[in-house]
Amino acid sequence: MYRVAICDDEEKQRELVKSILITLSIKTNIDFEIELFGSGEQLVSHYERYEIPFHILILDIEMGGINGIQTARKIRELNNLDEQIIFLTSYPEYMVESFDVMTFQYLIKPIAPSILEEKMIKICQYFQALDKKFMVIKLTYEEIVLKYDDLISIQAAKSLTIKSKLHFTTTNQTYESKSIISDYALALKDCNFLQIHRSIIINLLHVKKFSSGVVLMSNGLELPIGRSKINEVKDTYTKFMIMKVD
Repeated sequence: MYRVAICDDEEKQRELVKSILITLSIKTNIDFEIELFGSGEQLVSHYERYEIPFHILILDIEMGGINGIQTARKIRELNNLDEQIIFLTSYPEYMVESFDVMTFQYLIKPIAPSILEEKMIKICQYFQALDKKFMVIKLTYEEIVLKYDDLISIQAAKSLTIKSKLHFTTTNQTYESKSIISDYALALKDCNFLQIHRSIIINLLHVKKFSSGVVLMSNGLELPIGRSKINEVKDTYTKFMIMKVD
């Protein structure tokens, strides 16, 4: 499933793009979760509130308030660099300026459905090639996609109401999910993650230092290392750092 934001101050254009994506979904079985935004300010606010990010942003350039390029720039400044951006415009002179915000595609209106479909398929193929860099976790009422590099730790948490409750701590926030930590320890073993305790998995990319049986993470979180795992953790992290330098 790919989360798509369509941002245009004209409702007719928003609905047109949405209908093209729905048609594409029916043709290809690619699942899109689509949200509509009537202004750049609304979309930026979504990111400022640390709401679930999107995979793809389809932005009209000419909008009242901040335009599409300004909207993309503000989102990039919030350190959201993975979103693929498609700009829609009636004026080709914006093309050079759009390159500053890492644009995937620049399309001139009126939009030919076949062209937009082609570009969306290419974006989805790009994300499929990166599948190993993302995971999907199930929350109470929804599923969210997390990037491996943004995940700091996974911790088993005691709960009176939920059995096998996990906390997924990212660079932005912590999510709760009903899962078994051993499943993730196995699945993430070859992806820079390490189980340092029977109830804790860490991302080696976010380790700052080790000290007296404790590991300090990039967000300031201190996590205990199981006594039986201290040597394994040190050896694994040393090898990780050597590979990183190479």
